[in-house]
Formats: sequence, C-alpha cells, structure tokens
Amino acid sequence: RHRCPHKPTRIYDNGHQPCLTTEYVEKYPIYSNISPPRSLKPKEEYQAHRGKMEGITTFKSDYLPYDIVKRPFRVQEEYKPKTGEIDLGTTYRKDYNAHKIQPLILVRPLERKHTTGGKLDTIPTYRDDYRSWEVQRREPSKVEHTYQPPIEKFGNPTTFQDDFVPRELNPRQSFKPPCIAKLPEVPFDSTTSHRASYIAHQLAPRFVRSKEVYKPSNQPFEDLTTHRNDFKGLPGQLAKSCKPENAEVGSNAHFNGVTEFQDRFQPWLVSLPEVRKTKEYVPPPGNMDFNSTTHLDYVKHELSPAVPIRPVSNGRTTNARFQGNTTTKEDFKAWDSCRQEIIKKQEEIPKPTGKFSDLTTFKSHYVPHQLIPAQSFKPVHAIVPNPAPFQDETMYRREYTPKKQEICPANYPSPPGYVYVNTDSHGHKFFRQLTPEFSKSNSNPFPNEVAVVS
Repeated sequence: RHRCPHKPTRIYDNGHQPCLTTEYVEKYPIYSNISPPRSLKPKEEYQAHRGKMEGITTFKSDYLPYDIVKRPFRVQEEYKPKTGEIDLGTTYRKDYNAHKIQPLILVRPLERKHTTGGKLDTIPTYRDDYRSWEVQRREPSKVEHTYQPPIEKFGNPTTFQDDFVPRELNPRQSFKPPCIAKLPEVPFDSTTSHRASYIAHQLAPRFVRSKEVYKPSNQPFEDLTTHRNDFKGLPGQLAKSCKPENAEVGSNAHFNGVTEFQDRFQPWLVSLPEVRKTKEYVPPPGNMDFNSTTHLDYVKHELSPAVPIRPVSNGRTTNARFQGNTTTKEDFKAWDSCRQEIIKKQEEIPKPTGKFSDLTTFKSHYVPHQLIPAQSFKPVHAIVPNPAPFQDETMYRREYTPKKQEICPANYPSPPGYVYVNTDSHGHKFFRQLTPEFSKSNSNPFPNEVAVVS
C-alpha cells in the first residue's frame, strides 16, 4: 500500500515523525552509479612547436631605419627701425567733416509763481452742477394676497387607496433539503480501480551501448575551396581617379600695396629668447646587464614564415580579358516577375435584381388616429390697461445741465487765440496760446506752448 511521506492526517494519530517509506522505494531499489559517456571532443591544449623561431617581422623587413639629421637653428635678425615719420592719417579722418554742435534748448514752460493773496474757491464742478435732491420713496403697487386655509376636510381618496386591499403575508414553504450529513451504515471500502487493476511488472535491464573506437580516415584532406578554384590570379588595371588636378595658383610679382596694418603698426624692440643649455650626459658607473626575464626564459624555435596568400601585385599588366563570371551570377539568374492579382472571395449571397419595396412593418400595421389636443389650464395672459399716465421722468433728465460744445483748435487753419511758432520735419505745426494777464507781468508773452497737429 501507498504510504504518504507527509505527516498523517488521521483523527486519532498525533505523531510528528513523517514516514519516508513508499511503495516505489520498496519495489524499485537504487542501482549502482553509472557514469555518463565520455566526450569525444579533443581537449583545448596548447601544443608547443619545437622548431626555432625567427624574430624577423614584416615591419622589420619593410621599414628600414634612416639617419635623423637635427634641424638647423635659424638666428633671428636684429630689428632696425625705419627712418622718417609715420603718417597716421586714415580715410575716416579724411572724409569726415566736423560739425558744430549747439547745446540743446529745453522746451519747458517757465516757472509760474502762484499768488497767495486771494481766497481759493474749493467748490468743484461736480458739486456745482449736480446737487442732491430729496427723493421720496415710491410705494409698491403690489396687491397683497393673504392665504386662508380651507375649513372643510379633504375627503377625496386616491386610486392606490381604492385598489389596494391589505392582506396577511403567508411565507412560501421551502422545498430545499436540510443540510444534514447522513452517516452511512456500511463500513468504508478503500479499494479503487487503480488498486484493483494495477499489476506490478518486473523491469528489464537497461540497454548499455558499447563504445565505438575512433578510426581516422586514410584519404588525404581536400582543402580546395571555391575561392581557390575560381580565383585565377589575373591582374587588373588600376581605376583612374576622377579628382581634378590640384593646380596651385601663384604669382612671382612683388606686392607693392600698403595695408592699414603696415600704416598703424608701431614696431617694438623684441629681445631674443634665452637659449637653455642642455646638461652633458654623464653615463652611470659600472656595466649594465641587458638580460631580461624574457631573454633568459624564452626558448627559440625554428619556424618557417607563413606564405601570404595575396593576389598578384597591381604593378603587373596583362592583355587578357577579365572573367566577370561568378558562382552567384551563374546559379542565381534574374526571372521576369509579374504582380499577383488580388484574390477576392466570391459572394455567397446573390444580389437582388427586382425593384426594392420600401414597405415596412410599421407602415403596414400602423393605423392613423385623429389627435385631440389636451385642454390647457394655463390662465389667460391678458394685459389690463392702466388709465394713469406713464411717468417717464428720470434723475438724468432732472439733474442734467447742458454744456457748451467746444471746437478743437486743430480744426482751424489758424486757431484763434494762438500764435504760430514753427513746423517740424514731420509736418506738425506748433502754436502758442495768448495770455494777456501774464504778458503784462512777464517779459515772455507766450509762456504756454501747445502743439497742434495739422
């Protein structure tokens, strides 16, 4: 029987030690350890070459050292100033004409002294024109309606009171079975179809595959590739450059022009830089050991240099025709392709051919009836005429004081009371107002200036 490895769930068993014995462990014992098959992949180990290595590289063979000659030091010539005076004249000083500038005159009215002898009237125009009047409150013309509740009792029942009859509630009997567990009288039978039908069979021994011995091939390795097969090593001509020739534009004539830099530049005496003397090299005493860990531990091997698989140098010329056929051009040829048409699904429902009858169920079953409009209980909106005259008098009509309309002096060609002064560059004419009181006491007859645009 199966024994669960977990804790028991029986009612009367309170054990805490789990049982680890199962039917599978009893019938199928553990076999001996079988190691996995070994891999036939060769080990990645470095195989050292026993030959002698030649230390010559392509860089050492192609690039030969040259003798480096030190660049000669150029001695700077001593500056000698030129004789004569320097002309400091410029085109700006030659063409510019100086103008006399006059000080700006302030267009500001003269300061007026206010007299303090007279009495100041502090009544403004608003208080003078608009005076307060005693306004009486208008009585409302609304008719008062006092509500008087009815004396008689309201005795009209509703449709709900007439139709509804109170009745007693009788709950419906439930046919649901009671939720009570029925205890069986027969003892519990724990046999299942798996326990009854399962038959244990003995397992056959595991098939072990014999190891095959590796046998190397006797035939030589064919290392012929498509590149070696197709490439013939035919030299070709170098492509011509489409770049235009870099022709230098120069002139051997002497420049005789004078620049502004030569005119305005003041040469200064420049002292020569101090040449720093290099210290003489003093070799250290004793003999130097040039042996390093690489020279001492390195073992030389005899190796033959690898032959580069290069195409023939471009310097050689040949008259043979270039073979432009490749495996791609021969195997993959262009075919004429046409655009595929759209695949449309055939319609299963045929289209109607007769005339469409627009008769619907609503039109066929609808019976028109004569409409009777509902009677409106809205009161009639009748206007009651008032015999009293309409009072159209307002505060604006009573308190408004008409003023005299003044005309702008700019509308006149020569405004009265003003004297013409001048006209500016924009065409604006300036006038001054005549004030006879100030003309007597002040020397300036036009203290106030007013600009009138024409």
